[in-house]
Amino acid sequence: MTAELVRGQNHTLPQTRLEIRVSAGTPVVAGATLGDEQGTVHGIEWIAHPGSPQLPGLEVSKQAAAEHRLAVDLDALPASVHRVTVLLALPMGVGGPVSFGAVAAPFVAVTGLEGTEIATFTLTGLDSESAVAALELYRRQGAWKVRAVGQGYAGGLAAMLADQGVSGAQELARSVHEAVARGVARSVAPPPPRTPEGDRVRHAGTASGQQPPATPPAAPIGDPAPAATPLPGPAQPRPAGDAVPAAGPTPGPATSGPINYAHPRRQSAAPPPPPPTAPPAEPGRPARPVAGDATGWSMEERLYNQVWGMFEDLARTTAAYRSAVDFAESRMDQELDRALSDPRNRIGGAGDRAREEARTKRDQLTARAREALDRDLAQLAAESAVVEPALPAAYAGWDNPVWHAYRVPMEIPMALRIGDLHLPESVGLRIPLLVRLPLERGIWVDSGRTASEAAALTGADQLRRLAMENAVAHAARLLAVYPADEFSAHVIDPAGSAAAALAPLVDSGVLAAPAAGAGGVASVLAHLTRRVDLVQMAIRAGAADALPPDLDTAEQLLIVNDFPHGFDDRAVTQLRYLADEGPSVGVHLLMVADREDASAYGPVLDPLWRSLLRITPVADDHLADPWVGHAWTYEPLRTPPGSRVLQNVLAQVAAARRGGRP
Repeated sequence: MTAELVRGQNHTLPQTRLEIRVSAGTPVVAGATLGDEQGTVHGIEWIAHPGSPQLPGLEVSKQAAAEHRLAVDLDALPASVHRVTVLLALPMGVGGPVSFGAVAAPFVAVTGLEGTEIATFTLTGLDSESAVAALELYRRQGAWKVRAVGQGYAGGLAAMLADQGVSGAQELARSVHEAVARGVARSVAPPPPRTPEGDRVRHAGTASGQQPPATPPAAPIGDPAPAATPLPGPAQPRPAGDAVPAAGPTPGPATSGPINYAHPRRQSAAPPPPPPTAPPAEPGRPARPVAGDATGWSMEERLYNQVWGMFEDLARTTAAYRSAVDFAESRMDQELDRALSDPRNRIGGAGDRAREEARTKRDQLTARAREALDRDLAQLAAESAVVEPALPAAYAGWDNPVWHAYRVPMEIPMALRIGDLHLPESVGLRIPLLVRLPLERGIWVDSGRTASEAAALTGADQLRRLAMENAVAHAARLLAVYPADEFSAHVIDPAGSAAAALAPLVDSGVLAAPAAGAGGVASVLAHLTRRVDLVQMAIRAGAADALPPDLDTAEQLLIVNDFPHGFDDRAVTQLRYLADEGPSVGVHLLMVADREDASAYGPVLDPLWRSLLRITPVADDHLADPWVGHAWTYEPLRTPPGSRVLQNVLAQVAAARRGGRP
């Protein structure tokens, strides 16, 4: 029977191998400290946190998340440890909530490895505190117990660590938050929240019938707007009905004049369900997948929501499979421990039979989990097969025939595809990575070495070339999905090393000559900084029609190659300003850089890296998903070998800008 604890209450633990499960309404940092009989923590080596997640007998999450599972083996703790304190803290400096009073009360459960709850505790009554000691596992007369603590600290993680006797608590807390913040540029956003009226139509058999979580999945931390990014950011989930319904829209920011850089207008009414497009499935068989079966005001919105629904289904079914495999392994370990605890069974045939039986049960459980996963993957693959050909150009890969019928659009689409995502269990199933338009954050194409196998097999010079080609392809897609004269591009190429990669943009006429040298860098940055300043002042004053006539009101994209080469301190400051303030007024950053090359600037550039969505020119599994803890592999979009689709699309864009036809 589960013990529902209140603050100060304790409960005896019946076993020593445990999980601490944390559920919060927002991403939180989870950690634990080891203390002696008095509860004193004798050094940073006694603390498990995202920057150092493993200690003997203890493992915590490597990132902030709304859901955590901390593994504890009390028998494996050092003999000098008598107390394990579970800590929760809100990430600082990343744009999220700053106190627990602003979020739902966290819930903590102590469970066995098989998931059976032993004790639970809801941390109510928190207000201005940004860190809290949630639970305490302590040794008393040779037995272990759990106590509900719930001690909050308005001074945050540093104050909590200092209260436990940690020397250098301030520096340690800062390093923990920095470790969490570094993960922001790697994080994948959860799928859009679902409303009862706007729930996606689920196919029978998908995700093994798993039920959605009791609360909507939390957004990744640190994004410039609530719930922004995959990855951070693909895309801000589109509230139901960005199109204007008959009831009328909710007005956006008050502006006057010809420009409005707000996102498409939103309203609170639920979108209509999709029309019936396929006959019902036969009993006992899954429904036939249909493109656009999600809710939405238009087919574009339905496809957008359907893609995110597929992402959610794949995340859930894979999480269920991994959990089942972990359970099978832990159950085998438990059975072996019980069978071999008797010395008489450690030798002879009895021990061998026990091992074989335990392994057989493990293999049976794993096989059943794999069958369920394969069934779900087959259903998702069938859905992908009908969705992919139906995608509009903005959502489609370069190999989609829709690009051969491309025409310059009359309005901005909801989102743009910048790559594909997949998981190790389903390499052949790719989910489009969509980012909302207008872009809410800049993009960083990492030209440096990564830990991926693809990067290890690619030379440094080739990585830089691929990174710039990748950036050009993204710029071409942005130019192609905007109406003519509503999007412009600038390039800073201080050393002129990107001439070959930029040729499609320059030769088509959609891009003027790139800025080179220190003078070119200064000129472009000064021009765009002036534009940001003027538009911000005009919008705040409600006088957008008073902008200078020479100001280009189209959205601007700045492509920076080989940063920080050619940048002095002033130029670096201007670039950071554009990254922070530019997106809100239509100036967007697309950087090609190796972070190691900028190491001479020290931590001054850390906010810049964190503000950008990091992608890679080769396949890499750097995109962390705080919703279910997956590491998604990002695959960049590539044009088919020998295809001229990129040049043909850019030719049409250039012709539309000239007012003629290609």
